[in-house]
Amino acid sequence: MGRDIILASGSPRRREILGRIVSAFRVERSDADEIDTLAESEGSPEKFVSINAEMKGVDVSNRFSDAVVLAADTTVFLDDQVLNKPKSMEAAHAMIRLLSGREHQVLTGVFISNGRGDEPEIFVETSTVHFNPLKDTDIERYFTLVDPLDKAGAYGIQAGTDIILKQIEGSFSNVMGLPEARVRRYFAEILGIAILPRNNDD
Repeated sequence: MGRDIILASGSPRRREILGRIVSAFRVERSDADEIDTLAESEGSPEKFVSINAEMKGVDVSNRFSDAVVLAADTTVFLDDQVLNKPKSMEAAHAMIRLLSGREHQVLTGVFISNGRGDEPEIFVETSTVHFNPLKDTDIERYFTLVDPLDKAGAYGIQAGTDIILKQIEGSFSNVMGLPEARVRRYFAEILGIAILPRNNDD
């Protein structure tokens, strides 16, 4: 019998991506208190997402030590400025205006414990996202398709992409919340977990 696989996240986007990799897993949300400023990671975006992913993963793996636990933290960075989930629609509009016509980075920190007591694997994937120049009417139209208050940077890459997106350099799924190709490779090659056939070019 295979090991239990736990996704330490309530994100529907991560559930969707992990569901393309393995046929069975369950969700256990983390209660960890995440950091929210770059100062708490010594100014390093890579450390920022790694720390948050590790805190979430350790919290859940401590409760389910025999399971493979996957945790992740995806954050939008613009010129070393953290763009977390906006707290209001006004803040969401301000974030999208900042991103308009510019490129920014999306980093995902990933934590994977193997359920056998070994040191967990922690890695970071980076994608560069180029936005179209956006008018206020474009932003209003985009917000009819996406709830910006639920998303870092006030946008989700899987809807309304024709409005906001010019180009992505790197993994598309990483911008959604989990780098599918890298997780798929780790599960298959390092953990020996049976994975589902790949059906995209991410």
